Amino acid sequence: MGSTVASDQLTPFGRPMLKHFLFDPKYKNLNHAGSYGTSPAAVQAERKKFNEELEAKPDPFIRYLAPQYIDASRKELAKMLKAPLNEIVLVKNATTGVDTVLRNLVYKPGDVIIYFDTVYAACEKAISYLMETTPLQARKVPYSFPISHEEIVKRFVEVVTQVKSEGLNVKMALFDTIVSNPGVRFPFEELVAKCREEGILSCVDGAHGVGQIPLDLGKLGADFFVSNCHKWLYVPRSCAVFHVPVRNQHLIRSTLPTSHGFVPRNMEIALPIPKGETKSAFEFQFEFVATNDDSPYFCIPAALKFREEVCGGEEKIMSYCLQLAHEGGNLVAEILGTDVMCEPGVDPEVQGASKIRQCALVNVRLPLAVDDGSGRHVEKESPYPLIKGKDAMDVGKWIQQKLMFEHEIAVPTFPHGGWMWSRLSAQVYLELEDFRWVGGVLKGLVERAGKGEAYAELGIGDVEKGMEAVSLDGTGE
Repeated sequence: MGSTVASDQLTPFGRPMLKHFLFDPKYKNLNHAGSYGTSPAAVQAERKKFNEELEAKPDPFIRYLAPQYIDASRKELAKMLKAPLNEIVLVKNATTGVDTVLRNLVYKPGDVIIYFDTVYAACEKAISYLMETTPLQARKVPYSFPISHEEIVKRFVEVVTQVKSEGLNVKMALFDTIVSNPGVRFPFEELVAKCREEGILSCVDGAHGVGQIPLDLGKLGADFFVSNCHKWLYVPRSCAVFHVPVRNQHLIRSTLPTSHGFVPRNMEIALPIPKGETKSAFEFQFEFVATNDDSPYFCIPAALKFREEVCGGEEKIMSYCLQLAHEGGNLVAEILGTDVMCEPGVDPEVQGASKIRQCALVNVRLPLAVDDGSGRHVEKESPYPLIKGKDAMDVGKWIQQKLMFEHEIAVPTFPHGGWMWSRLSAQVYLELEDFRWVGGVLKGLVERAGKGEAYAELGIGDVEKGMEAVSLDGTGE
């Protein structure tokens, strides 16, 4: 079965592109891939065809046809990511890929994993679980944004040096391509290089990578890399590419859950499904992992065809989204009278000046200061009372829910580094006017939150008890 995406014409970006997606006309999605992604109607139709083919002949499809469709998708991804085919497999999502790495490595007393302050929460919890069940220790690299790439790498090296000085072994480092919250580009290329210098395994959580930024996995040389295809690549949920160089494939003994392709060391078990003669044990392991709906895997060629024929190709998509995130974020900050998140000393008006903004996500500071212990709430002026650190997540959720249910728009809102922030995603079906609109909505909600409405509705105290008075210079009374 080949890709039959209806893609008869190139479509301009912005509102004209909306006709290819399945959004409710009243819903504005400025969180396209920040959370769950979406895929075009034509790609969803392709998925339906695969499901119908499966239901027509379940056994022949799962045993013989599905591996062919998976291989076709792997070939497309291998070409796009500049990696050998035998190093590319598919998993359900980035968290599964990271977990697969973490749970396959064997830990000895003294082994340490280093990760970063803005790690994805599920990955940090997986590390915590392993610390409960294995000898593994963990160290976190401390910081908060805004911070430069150079400073992040410097702090990583300092933690590595400290751990080694204690006679411990840094076994692996886990870090992002693009951080989820706040949505910023991370110095993953430099960190992979540092890991190589230090003899540390590098595991890159590229959940937001493929389809958002150019990637050359052969050049990158990470020890493990995983990236969601259902976020920025327009593939249906759930699908992620998992790259393991041949040199490390012996470390990945099992999938999660253990598949029929697993090869035990001390016993021989017959295979219930056929194995291709030229397929490696690593590739075969990930070909059939329990009975799942793998139809998203089969849709990768259709998604890539849509991106090429309807959108105009990867470079055009990435360039548009990068520029829209830059201009849209600056516009929302202007409406709010605040700023966008970028490194200290960088001019936010100059596109390309900020390394952490080299992606299609942008973080806009809300004029709501948070006393989180960092002291950074005093660096800018706040016209509203100070939010206590323990209440900041609840206030963020209140704003997010009002956006979602009163205005039918998805925009994550969260505390970080002494302030409340909103993270916005640029996408091919959005344009600058969408950012202008959400800026006005955010301004109104900030005013409501600043006057204590959030506290009153959440039942966490009134404005006198829950928020402390702050002078206009943000220093408090």
